[in-house]
Amino acid sequence: MIVCHCQNISDRDIRAAVDWMRAADPQTIITPGKIYHALGRRADCGGCMPLFLDTMRACDSFGVATADAAQPAIPVLRSVKGKPHEGRRQGHRVSQRGTAV
Repeated sequence: MIVCHCQNISDRDIRAAVDWMRAADPQTIITPGKIYHALGRRADCGGCMPLFLDTMRACDSFGVATADAAQPAIPVLRSVKGKPHEGRRQGHRVSQRGTAV
């Protein structure tokens, strides 16, 4: 099935790229950008991204191997006031720091 019409990428291409990357480095974090790069292509309009991500996640070798192989690796986000964030300081954005005078 064609997943990305702009770049003519099929679900088989995505699965093959994920399997190849996982075989080369079992600990690598696989992203859509890495898959596009492995296939020698670049994302164009982004309309395929939901289906692209679903196809990636459906691959048997997508998850990173952990010490407990029965448990898939799931990122844990800390929360500040009930909102998830990436663990950055409160004023990590330039716009929050104010203007330099």
